[in-house]
Amino acid sequence: MAIHTDAQGLDARAVTIPVAGGDLPAFQAMPSLGGSFPVVLVVQEIFGVNDHIQDVCRRLAKLGYLALAPELYFRQGDVKAMTDPREIIEKVVSRVPDAQVMADLDDAADFAARGRGDSTRLGITGFCWGGRVAWLYAAHNSRLRASVAWYGRLAGPTDPLHPVHPVEIAGRLHCPVLGLYGALDSSIPLDQVERMRAAVAAARKNAEIVVYPEAGHAFHSDYRPTYHEASARDGWIRMRDWFRQYGVA
Repeated sequence: MAIHTDAQGLDARAVTIPVAGGDLPAFQAMPSLGGSFPVVLVVQEIFGVNDHIQDVCRRLAKLGYLALAPELYFRQGDVKAMTDPREIIEKVVSRVPDAQVMADLDDAADFAARGRGDSTRLGITGFCWGGRVAWLYAAHNSRLRASVAWYGRLAGPTDPLHPVHPVEIAGRLHCPVLGLYGALDSSIPLDQVERMRAAVAAARKNAEIVVYPEAGHAFHSDYRPTYHEASARDGWIRMRDWFRQYGVA
């Protein structure tokens, strides 16, 4: 059953962020009182900023964060009515340029800072498609204090819109990155995980990769059959502690 976090004590609502090419829809959650809050950008799975991603934002807000989840492929299409992952990837997700995503995340961070967010305490977390983005953004934004990537792809074919993958930018990471992966994930083989471990070690970058032996892909997605409660709970605690350790608190 999907977890639902209440909004008591929170300011949780839809917002729009001015970006190149239009107004970027997003979901934002933070404590109702106080500020300025550390900021965590939350990056969606292929299914967009759905109820689960909004709930992640509320969970982070309960911990004292301003959590902001932008709809990062609003220019390419709306996936909310789509149910077939292959259709979502083919018709929308594959057409989203990495450069566009990086620029939109920069604008989202600036938007949070113009509100009640503290741009000096900036973190990011992402799931599946967003997990890969969390690695890439750690190599893009030098202001980022910490990143947590949940089962994001690490290697694979490239194309003009997606010219590199995390394993190829390990030496350019600006901040500590925590990677959370499942040993039973058929879409991200363990040899990819080991390649990433070797790449960050060779570059002498601060990155830790945790592999859960009983988890597959999307083990944090409590609304899907892939959910693995023990791994998800442990990963959440590790994420919380990672942010606190590296100044996103």
